[in-house]
Amino acid sequence: NEPFDSMTSVPFPVFVEDAPVSEGRLALSAVGRCRVVMTAAKNETFQAIVAKNKEQAMVGVGAPSDPSEAKQKEQKKVKKKFMKQGNAMAEDFLLHELKLDLSVVDVEVQVNALDLIATDGCLAACLLDAGCATVVTDGSNIDALDAAKIPKGRLMAHFTCSNGDDDDDTLVSKIGKVQELCDQVCLAFTASSTISSERAEALLRKIPKEMHVVFQFPPKLAIGDNESLDNLLATVTSICKLGNEGRATVGLVDPTVQELGRSYAAQIRTDRPDGLFTTVVCGRQNEALGLVYSSTESVVAALECGRGVYYSRSRNGLWRKGDTSGHYQTLHRLDIDCDSDAVRFTVTQRGDDHAAFCHLNTYTCWGTPRGLKHLEDTLQDRLKSAPEGSYTKRLFDDSELLRDKLVEEAQELAEADTKQHVAEELADVLYFAMARAVKAGVSMDDAVAELDKRARKVTRRKGDSKAFRIAAGQAILDKSKEQE
Repeated sequence: NEPFDSMTSVPFPVFVEDAPVSEGRLALSAVGRCRVVMTAAKNETFQAIVAKNKEQAMVGVGAPSDPSEAKQKEQKKVKKKFMKQGNAMAEDFLLHELKLDLSVVDVEVQVNALDLIATDGCLAACLLDAGCATVVTDGSNIDALDAAKIPKGRLMAHFTCSNGDDDDDTLVSKIGKVQELCDQVCLAFTASSTISSERAEALLRKIPKEMHVVFQFPPKLAIGDNESLDNLLATVTSICKLGNEGRATVGLVDPTVQELGRSYAAQIRTDRPDGLFTTVVCGRQNEALGLVYSSTESVVAALECGRGVYYSRSRNGLWRKGDTSGHYQTLHRLDIDCDSDAVRFTVTQRGDDHAAFCHLNTYTCWGTPRGLKHLEDTLQDRLKSAPEGSYTKRLFDDSELLRDKLVEEAQELAEADTKQHVAEELADVLYFAMARAVKAGVSMDDAVAELDKRARKVTRRKGDSKAFRIAAGQAILDKSKEQE
């Protein structure tokens, strides 16, 4: 579950003053990674999350050193309650207030070091359990890094680098002191004169190879100034080339859509005479919808409006998918492949009547889908209009029958004893489970998003079976036997 698994280093936004989503910059986080800086006490919602984690950390503090078994159980129950409340608050804050898609974007949250200490690390675990990829905090506060108590691959030490501050050897020495606690560092420069690819290369030679390094650029280096923007692109590109294979990348503080979009597109290679980028459009489950082409301008436009925007060779201009057909796309993420010569757009395909990417009115340009997507489409069609005698329609109309079949097929899967038998019973469980999901308006994309969010959790439940659930299931099975 380590973040930063892309081999092509690309710049990402660091939101300090700006909100992640605002008019004219709806999808900056779609470059695949972003950071929100919450070190200032200006956001009441986040401060409430911190307060809840302090409550969790304080449970049992000041109590007798050897509490009774009953008291221990009570404290454990209260801690668990506060943990669940904090996690729910954090997830709601990230998803709804900041409007970040935690299931597909690597979200970093930079927090106050004193808050990590005051919550005894509960805040760090809370943010990761809510779906964040990384917690960032002051690298000079070793106590805070130690208090975080999370995997070192999910913790980043932040160092501010100003003109006239420490020389590179002193900076490298500071990084060495945090190496046992985290394997990611951010070097935040406060003046543009301190940033150069030569300095970045020299630092990377001295910093342990196991460390992932973010070179953070100060905000608004290019404010409507083409020359400044060109200089920014050149510096970002040269540093990103040093960082391919995950070693280093660039964070841009509160970038404009032009700064981020052009910096991102500058990392894509093409040998086409027209300069366009080969682009594969995929759904949330990585199924390929079609092959299109992108330009620097279309990448910027996609980040600007949060939709699938490409370059049309026939129209010789931007192609905003869905403007004429109604089959528009919600943009989730951009990725550049390992050779830096192809782009992947991860989208949700929309449509008034049905979701279709192809001009032939099919979901993909390769005809009718197979497997789970085909099953999902069939079930959704049956929900709208089922033929006479449809068993699926019967399941939709009879909630008790659908529940009973789910329990029955799950038992048969648990007891299957050959590879073929397991495959058969798994297919049955998937059919009934997806019927339940479609009836509830839940898609496979929704389930995949939930799985991806859960993969980021660091707090694990014991996972024992629940006796009351087993008993309820057995009662359903016993009833089925009586009816046979």
